Amino acid sequence: MKILFFGDSITDALRDREHDFWLGSYGCGYVRDIAVRLMERDNAIAIYNRGISGDKVTDLHLRFEQDVLNVEPDLLSILVGVNDVWQEVKHQNGTPIDIFENTYTKIIEQAMEKLPKTQIVLLEPFVLEGNATSEKFDQFLKVKEYAEVVKRLALKYGLPFIKLQTIFDKATENTPSYLYLSDGVHPTILGAKLIADEWWKWYIKK
Repeated sequence: MKILFFGDSITDALRDREHDFWLGSYGCGYVRDIAVRLMERDNAIAIYNRGISGDKVTDLHLRFEQDVLNVEPDLLSILVGVNDVWQEVKHQNGTPIDIFENTYTKIIEQAMEKLPKTQIVLLEPFVLEGNATSEKFDQFLKVKEYAEVVKRLALKYGLPFIKLQTIFDKATENTPSYLYLSDGVHPTILGAKLIADEWWKWYIKK
C-alpha cells in the first residue's frame, strides 16, 4: 500500500528530496509522526512525502502529474491553503479565493479520473496568531475562508475532511500558541502531533 502526503512546508518539514525514507526533520513533521504509527502496524506500507515549502494550490496542480500520478498512491492526503493567503499578505502574490477553489477542484477531479481506486482525504488549512502572522492577523484570518472552500469541496465530492483549526484553537486556549505553531503557521513537535492525531483518528476508523 502506498500513502502520499501532498502539500506545502507544513507537510515538507525539511524532508530529503532524494530519499523517500527521510520524511521530515528531527521528528517535527506530522508525516513522520503518522509514518511511525503506520509502519508499526504494517511495515509493508510505503509512505511518500511530497510537500514543498512555499507551495500554493497552483504549485500543487503544476506538479500533480510528476509527484502524484507517477506514484499512483492508494491514499492521497492533501493539505494546502495557508500560503495562498500568506503570499498575498506578505508579497501581494497570493491566490484569489475563486482561483483557489477552481484549482483545488481540478486537482480532485484529476485524481478521481486518473486514479479511480485512490482514496483522497482533505485536511483543513489553519492559522494562529504568532511571530509571522500577528502584525496583519486580520488578513491572515482569511485562511479560514479558504478552509471553508476545502470543506465545501470535501462535501461536494464525498471526501473525508479532517478539521484542524478548531483543534489548534482549543489547544491554545490557555497555552501560548508558539508551543504548537512556532510562528503562527509552522507546527512544532506538539503541533505536528495534533495534526497526526486527527489524521490517525480518521485513518483507523475508515
